[in-house]
Formats: sequence, C-alpha cells, structure tokens
Amino acid sequence: MPENPATPTPLLLVDGFNLLWAGTFGFPAPIFSRDKSRELTGLFAFFALLRATIRDDLDVAQPEVLVVFDGEHGTAGRVAADLEYKANREATPEALKPLRFLAPVKDGLDAYGIRWVKVDDAEADDVIATLATRAAASRPVLVMSRDMDFYQLLNDDVRILNRSRKAAQRIITADEVLARYGVTPDQRPAFRALTGDKSDNIAGIRGIGPKVAATLLRDGMRLRDLPGSGRLTGARGAAITTAWTNVLRWETVITVNRDVDIPGGALTGQASPQLPKPADVVEGLGLW
Repeated sequence: MPENPATPTPLLLVDGFNLLWAGTFGFPAPIFSRDKSRELTGLFAFFALLRATIRDDLDVAQPEVLVVFDGEHGTAGRVAADLEYKANREATPEALKPLRFLAPVKDGLDAYGIRWVKVDDAEADDVIATLATRAAASRPVLVMSRDMDFYQLLNDDVRILNRSRKAAQRIITADEVLARYGVTPDQRPAFRALTGDKSDNIAGIRGIGPKVAATLLRDGMRLRDLPGSGRLTGARGAAITTAWTNVLRWETVITVNRDVDIPGGALTGQASPQLPKPADVVEGLGLW
C-alpha cells in the first residue's frame, strides 16, 4: 500500500510493444555498441523515452509504473472473429526488428525495479483496459500509448499519454475526444467500426468518414440501435445496412476486454524506482 493512503500513488500503464516500436523506428539516430557489433537503438530508446516521459510529461506525483506486453497468442480471439484483423501487418525481419530488443528490455526493467506483465492469451490493450478499470476506482491512471483504441477507456480517472504529440498536448482526456470527434469514449468502437481503422485492418464502410459517423452516433446513439433510429437513409445508410453483420463484428473486435485474468502481484500500489540514464541501463546489462 502507498505510504500515505490519503494520497494514493498514481498508476502509469505503459503499452510495451507500442513504446518499443516507437523507439526502434522513431529515435533520432541509431545507437550501437562501442565496437559497433550490436545495434542497441530499440533498447536505448525504450528506456530514454520512458525515463523522459516520467520526468517531463506527468502532471502527477511519482507513479507506480507497469509495462504491459502482448501475449504470444494475444490476437487469437480477435483473428477467430475476423480473419482480416491485423492481417496487413508486415512480418519481415525489418518490420519485426523491435523484437530483437525485447529480452534485454525486460532484463533492464527487472534490473531497475520496473514491473512488467504479459498474459499469453491476451493483447496488451485488454490487460491495460482491465488494470485501468480496476485501478481507477481508487487512484488516477495514465495509459502511455499512441494507440487510439485506448480512447474508449477515457473518463475522469483514466487519461492517455501520447508522447508523439507536442509537449503541451500529450495528455488526452475524455473531453478532448468528444470535442475533436463528436463521440464519447464509450462510442469509439462504434465510431471506428463505421469509419474503419487502417492500423488494425478494419475496413469500415466506404463513404463513412468521421463527420458522418459522428452524426449517426449523435446524442449517445448505440450502434445496435442504429437500424431502428431512422438515421440510416440514402446511399450511405444502405451501405451500412448491407454490411451490418460486418459492422457489428468490427465493433466487437475493436472493443477492449476489461475482464482479463491477470496474475496476482502485478501491481503494488507503491511508486516505482526512478530510472537511471538509458546509457547506464545498457551499461548495467553489459551490452555496451
């Protein structure tokens, strides 16, 4: 438990693969070992970005940090529901380059007291959704990720931290989503089912863009209530009606699971140790 129960420790949930991919492919310059025999970009960048985020971007006290990784069979359930789910993701050695750094990243987290978790049959999205929903009852939660699927989690107690945005805009709230997209966080799966999501290979309905989708879903309309709402008119309405089974399936695929069975002990309620400089992490692992 936190030392002072009156001020519960904020929770920072980190989308591990999202951060690893961002670091590997988005870092300003490649990083190599001193003898140039090993590339270390993904490892170095992971810890550099995580340390900088905790140091510079949080508007809360020192948090408890938990890094969440996708399980080996995490996508199986969604692929069973929709064979096209993430089928557009490249599986070339270059595209999967970040995985080379996964083992030392976990070693580095262990070495410096930052906890991490993965559930073999769950995606990180679902583990984070479960932990965020449970923790928000007692303390503020930040989810560090560039993945907009997490927008459906937003409420007064759960916010998103996206470090790819300008410094003053990195923390995303439910109010921002409503103002920007015209839908509530709860409506995000329906919104994406209609408009599509290229990152997850969700086709959506041709001709249905964000403005049309927001209009169809105005006033808190639930997707399943659209057919009886009188809003599915004209060519666009006919297109949605024709693809209705797909639209419902896409909404299910996009919706995060908030009831994953997570091993006990993933969270402690106590602030995590501060990370050293990324060079010191690499040095500590004996990889320079």
